[in-house]
Amino acid sequence: MIKYTLLCTDGHEFEGWFPSSSGYERQAEAGQVTCPVCGGDKVTKAMMAPNISTSEKRSGGAVVPREVTEMLRAVRQHVVANADYVGPRFAEEARKMHFGEMEARGIYGEATVTETRALLNDGVEIHPLPKLPDEHN
Repeated sequence: MIKYTLLCTDGHEFEGWFPSSSGYERQAEAGQVTCPVCGGDKVTKAMMAPNISTSEKRSGGAVVPREVTEMLRAVRQHVVANADYVGPRFAEEARKMHFGEMEARGIYGEATVTETRALLNDGVEIHPLPKLPDEHN
């Protein structure tokens, strides 16, 4: 999996996870990468600094602004309130809905990295549900 910071033509910045850089290119060319703010499909990768591993230990992580934490909490609460929890059956049910084998509905649950890659490779649209530390939920 690879994470890109993306920009739409209206200047909205957001992140997207893709199975590979060629996976991003295929989805972008097909108009499948859209801005979550305005829905625009004219999206480009933003400049990003590479994450270089070193032998030095780093202390702590980036501080997440309170507004971002609140937004992530609201997204999570909305999904939990409006979708069905399917637990470890997530990949199976998402694939069945994608291929029309069952009625589409909002679901959330767990999937392994292998299951997630397979769903993305099959063109199933999935999004990670933000999970915050207990003191932030």
